[in-house]
Amino acid sequence: MKFIFERDTWQEIYGAIRKNKIRTIITVIGVTWGVFLFVVLLGMAKGLDNSFRSQFNDFATNTMFLWGQQTSMPNNGFKRGRGMQLTLDDVEALESQINDIEYIAPRNVTGQWGTPPGQFVRGSKSGAFKVFGDYPTIDKVSKKKIFDGGRFINEEDIKYERKVCVIGEDIYKQFYDKEEEAIGDFVKINGIYFKVIGVYKPTQQGFEGDDSIFLPFTTFQTIFNQGRNISWMVITAKADKNIVNTEAKIKTALKRMHDVHPDDDQAFGSFNLGEEVAKVNGFLSGMRLITYIVGIATLIAGVIAIGNVLLITVKERTREIGVRRALGATPAEVRGQIMLESIMLTFIAGLIGFVFGTIVLWGINSAIGNSDDVPILNPTVDFFAVVGALLSIVLLGTIIGLIPAQKAVSIKPIEALREE
Repeated sequence: MKFIFERDTWQEIYGAIRKNKIRTIITVIGVTWGVFLFVVLLGMAKGLDNSFRSQFNDFATNTMFLWGQQTSMPNNGFKRGRGMQLTLDDVEALESQINDIEYIAPRNVTGQWGTPPGQFVRGSKSGAFKVFGDYPTIDKVSKKKIFDGGRFINEEDIKYERKVCVIGEDIYKQFYDKEEEAIGDFVKINGIYFKVIGVYKPTQQGFEGDDSIFLPFTTFQTIFNQGRNISWMVITAKADKNIVNTEAKIKTALKRMHDVHPDDDQAFGSFNLGEEVAKVNGFLSGMRLITYIVGIATLIAGVIAIGNVLLITVKERTREIGVRRALGATPAEVRGQIMLESIMLTFIAGLIGFVFGTIVLWGINSAIGNSDDVPILNPTVDFFAVVGALLSIVLLGTIIGLIPAQKAVSIKPIEALREE
């Protein structure tokens, strides 16, 4: 193996490449393109994954939303079309009966689903906005980003039915001058004074937008005369539980409590975020798999092209190889030189492809920045994936190089010297 470190070996390799510059360059482009494509596609797939995860960074993805609808089947003397009204009794029963539940947050709202919006007044300005009644639990399911100096609703607010509110950034901009402090200010909601305790920033995964108002649940119930009724509930399953199975258990329990036919699938509506997230994760996994298949197939095609060029080169260098054998070159040295040439070409081509692919990803990342309009965030490639790809093409180059190398070794010196 010492011939690898000999200057003559590398001079001969350089000379062979120089004689077939155009052919070698065209062949190397195949491997370069393969690595470039592999890096860019893998980076874009990672960018899609990053973007999706950032959408739900502060949201518990194993979550479902559940609300009452109308029955579609008669049961125990009740006619079809009976409206289902969820209450706090349902929340308490589910908490005690369903062990899968991590968090359950009953919610109420006005300004949606045909209900009149809340009237917000500050000084001479007024506006109509959605008003939510919430427990602090909702902040564990969907984290609210509160501006410095403020806070979200807490248990004390619930216990004492405090008249406090958290407003959206859009409301702040409409009713307050720039740099004006909102925390501690008093505003009117439906004619009642409330103290502003926080201003929340809009988040990509939030469902309330930035033009909503949050009140303590108990305060909301009193002001809007809701009693124990709720609009809907948000439920998060424990980490080791399947949210789809949890949803089925919850609906079965609710049907039993509300005397609904077991086969009635219309009585309670739901949206299973965990199920949708699983579908998107499956899509992203498929994208990564396709990326690997396309990248690897392109790499193999490029490496095979290098092997074909070396086979042609060996045929053209038959007399030269014969002279070397006649002068004492061993089969191992001849084989090693051809294989070394194959390895070097594949490695250099792969390295060039990696560099260009990285530059393109950097350019894409710089161009899109943190724009919300582009579904790609920080497209990067995993270091170990790239190293693995480079090692793979070197290994492929070694294997492919064996074919022309063995062809060169099989040439007999006397027959080679007779070649014209």
